[in-house]
Amino acid sequence: MTAYAIGHLHEVDMCAEIVEYLAQIDDTLAPFGGRFIIHGGQCELREGEWKGDLIVIAFPDLAHARDWYASDAYQRILPLRTRHARGAVFFIDGVDASHRATDILR
Repeated sequence: MTAYAIGHLHEVDMCAEIVEYLAQIDDTLAPFGGRFIIHGGQCELREGEWKGDLIVIAFPDLAHARDWYASDAYQRILPLRTRHARGAVFFIDGVDASHRATDILR
């Protein structure tokens, strides 16, 4: 089942190291089947409060997401981001196309 790496980043200092991180991240995703679904963009808020940027990367499954994050290639560039951006990053399983809202009640 598709899994997602999600980042809610704020206080991003768009410096040379962030630019270098962005230049290298795609190559770290490719071996694990990762691809961007959402990468920032204008948020059209309807409820609550929002600050920052949302990043969503899809992977074939949770194992691929974990392996990408732990990979030598990603770990090498990770400090380029963490030194210049704050926020939460997490993995979450998706649901299949037949999912209904009430499925969580089972």
